[in-house]
Amino acid sequence: MNVCKESVYGLLESLTDFTPKDIIRKVMFGKILFIDLTEKSWRVEDLPSYLFTYLIGGKGLGTYLLFNKNSPHVDPLSAQNNLIIALGPATDTGIWGSSRYGVYTKSPLTGLYAESYSGGNVAEPMSRTGYDAFVIYGSSYSPVFLEINEEEVFFRDASQIWGKDTYLAEDEIRRKVGRRDAGIIVIGPAGENLIRFASIVNNRWRCAGRSGTGSVLGSKKVKGIAFYGSKKRPVASEKKIKELKKSWLKKGMDMPSVRFFRSFGTCGLVSVINGVKAFPSYYWRSGELDGWESLSAESLHMNFKVRSKACRMCFLACARLTEVTHGKFEGLRIEGPEYETIYAIGGLCGIKKLEEIIYINDICDRLGMDTITAGNLVAFAIEASRLGKIKERIDYGQTEKVADLLFKIAKKEGIGEVLSYGIVHAAKEWDLEDMAIHVKGMEPGGYDPRYFFGMALAYATSDRGACHMRSTVFRAELSGLIPPQETENKAEVMIDYEDRHTLQDSLIICRFYRDLYTWNELSEIIEATLGLSFEKKDLQRIASHIRDAVRIYNLREGMDAQADTLPKRFFEEPLGPAGFTLKREDFEKMKRDYYRIRGWKENGEPVSIPPFLQKDFSDQ
Repeated sequence: MNVCKESVYGLLESLTDFTPKDIIRKVMFGKILFIDLTEKSWRVEDLPSYLFTYLIGGKGLGTYLLFNKNSPHVDPLSAQNNLIIALGPATDTGIWGSSRYGVYTKSPLTGLYAESYSGGNVAEPMSRTGYDAFVIYGSSYSPVFLEINEEEVFFRDASQIWGKDTYLAEDEIRRKVGRRDAGIIVIGPAGENLIRFASIVNNRWRCAGRSGTGSVLGSKKVKGIAFYGSKKRPVASEKKIKELKKSWLKKGMDMPSVRFFRSFGTCGLVSVINGVKAFPSYYWRSGELDGWESLSAESLHMNFKVRSKACRMCFLACARLTEVTHGKFEGLRIEGPEYETIYAIGGLCGIKKLEEIIYINDICDRLGMDTITAGNLVAFAIEASRLGKIKERIDYGQTEKVADLLFKIAKKEGIGEVLSYGIVHAAKEWDLEDMAIHVKGMEPGGYDPRYFFGMALAYATSDRGACHMRSTVFRAELSGLIPPQETENKAEVMIDYEDRHTLQDSLIICRFYRDLYTWNELSEIIEATLGLSFEKKDLQRIASHIRDAVRIYNLREGMDAQADTLPKRFFEEPLGPAGFTLKREDFEKMKRDYYRIRGWKENGEPVSIPPFLQKDFSDQ
């Protein structure tokens, strides 16, 4: 691409008064741990303090490292692809919603930028090692797990753990490390076998699920990583953090969205999205699943043993710890099922019993694979079977055949091998490219874009393919802030959500705090942790630079603006039974608006290079 250089100092000149080098040095570790799996060695590099002014941490830091440490066009499953785990300035500070870590790499599913986040209680032990990020590169010749503390990195033999499911692997690594306070992440058989949508799992049921991060670890022969230490992340003002926490807890507990998640969890969305007839069903042919009531939050709480569960620093407690108390799967316990799993396994695959969705959810968690992609691929295989494109017979609602197919995918057996490479490969193999639902190789979340026009734009332009989490603009559409099926001002509202979420992902803070943490609250978090005072326009520019950096990375890896589109079915096939339609001209208008407001060229290229990507930036 051919872009004009912007002044290296352009951002600093636009920001409000502060002294970044003096302040940042005091409140960040400023250290990156590099781990060479080939040589079984490690080193620590200091990160220039001024970088945090531009990157904040988390997504900003992960993007900076990925862009600068990955060679262009690297094979995602090669030793040369870096896998980066990053933390934010909010991590282990006590700020609500901060118990999360981010993973950044080149996606084996899409060949583009990969990012994925997970909660639980692993982020805090990661932080206590005293590093802001971990860069893992090279490849081990035999299976290993890593043990990382503030003084050392140990390369432990994992040959006896290789092949075990994620539950057993986590337990075994904890036993070998001998520390109950260790935070542990693992992969399952899907990651080991390089399934392109394998996930990284922690705390049994928490997953950095999308983009195939688990298969990148698998390609490096890393079964898991244990983190522990005693380093305390410095902050600008512990007093300010305590004050903010107290006031936010009081304010948050009265918010409707908080009451919703505390009462129902994400599965409460089943009734909401079916209610507007935008619940993807039968491989995107319908927006309402007949009998959806049996999959609702009300049904879950009435028919199963359920209690709410929270990540370490969270008062939302959106998770449901669910135990099946009857029938064939009695005694089966998972954290979930979440809305996205219910849509993908229940809606798309036509499975209408929650205990059967829980059963499939458990299989995916043990194997270590993303339930959204897994459900979409199984439903795609059902359509292929119905059309006679494959000899295997599988139909909607056939739970055991769904389970069997998931095991075949993880083992790369039969049609499972075809599906293991993702939707683009399977659609080409079976001559069903016009039927396949994906953007850039990743399937959408459970919000049909023929109803949610904002999500149409979000899916098409997202950093990592058809992602529902980078903007969550469906929230604005459901609330009535913007009408779902109008295009006016849609791009403007979506960009506001997207930029705010970019900052959340850089801090790193759970997405479900989006209603509590507006621009003002994000500014307060940055001031309390980093000691920097930003106005909204400053924060917007930081977020915009991070977004531009990801865009430039994807363009470097071969993407072009023509990929910013939707499957043709969304333009040509009305969503039954309501008949919602999305006109291509309406979509193109929103995309043009998006490019314009982003300050991009008509071909989707950023006009300038963010300062922290410029070659001479390190000379400051």
